[in-house]
Amino acid sequence: MALARRNPQPDNRDTVRINSSIRISPIRVVSETGEQLGVIATEDALERARDVGLDLVEVAPNERPPVCRIMDYGKYKYDKNKKTNRNQSHTKTKEIRLRPKTGDEDIRTKIRRAEKFLKHKDKVQVSVLFRGREMAHIEEGRKVMEQVIELLDEVGKVETAPQQHGRRMICMIAPR
Repeated sequence: MALARRNPQPDNRDTVRINSSIRISPIRVVSETGEQLGVIATEDALERARDVGLDLVEVAPNERPPVCRIMDYGKYKYDKNKKTNRNQSHTKTKEIRLRPKTGDEDIRTKIRRAEKFLKHKDKVQVSVLFRGREMAHIEEGRKVMEQVIELLDEVGKVETAPQQHGRRMICMIAPR
């Protein structure tokens, strides 16, 4: 004998009631043009919505009486979904590479580029690369890294502190 299982996860379907699923009567109705039609019976509002070929959508269910609007429900859902997707931004990681002997003006140029990335809501990985004898002077690379962090302090915050990975010193800076 199979036991009926209850789904432990809540139902994630849209909770907006439309057309015949609106059971409360009377309701406050707003027309397709935005005009207030007042408080009328649900059946009359449904009939008016059908006459213009649109849906009756409950937009404020917690009000008394509930507020419903005559509109195209498909377009309403599309616009609502588009709005929530617009707020999600995909952050990318950009990299600027420096050397311990990089000149001041070259560093400023790289920093201007990093500022553009940070203002564009991208993360910036600052890498100082060491070659050959430069490994004997890691403190020079650390000075360059500190200079970059200080100059980017206005537009970004240090996400991971400078760390040495073999011949490379890496620091991650996130937008503020």
